[in-house]
Amino acid sequence: MSEIVLTEDCIHLISQFERLTGAGSRDCVIDDRNNRLIFVVNPGEMGLAIGKKGASIKKAMEVMGKKIEVVEYSPSPEQFLKNCFLPAQVIAIEFDESDDGQVAHIEVKPDDRGIAIGKEGKNIFKAKKLALRQHNIADVMLVNNEAA
Repeated sequence: MSEIVLTEDCIHLISQFERLTGAGSRDCVIDDRNNRLIFVVNPGEMGLAIGKKGASIKKAMEVMGKKIEVVEYSPSPEQFLKNCFLPAQVIAIEFDESDDGQVAHIEVKPDDRGIAIGKEGKNIFKAKKLALRQHNIADVMLVNNEAA
């Protein structure tokens, strides 16, 4: 598995995020393209990260001056990918090997396809980036299995 290398900026942001929300974070991605920070929180700490009626995450966004997205970590690659795509409903995940490494083929409910991709592809970008960092998955692809 590839080792996650946290920059000094990320370490500072994780510390700040943990102080503001009380949720432990194991990874941070600075996504300048979409002007957001993505935190991977420890299993079971999603509620802490968001807070009552979103209070914790709103406070963190105000203090840090960027949109913040959180994904709950799971040691299971399947569950972790499902968490990356929430609130889109993942129907099936298949893994196969390519020359570049492991590839995840994700099928979501047809109605949720737009949510899974996200505006300008930002949700699929988040899933690809985090899957590589957390589970060494080289690529994430949405498959379209709609019956004609």
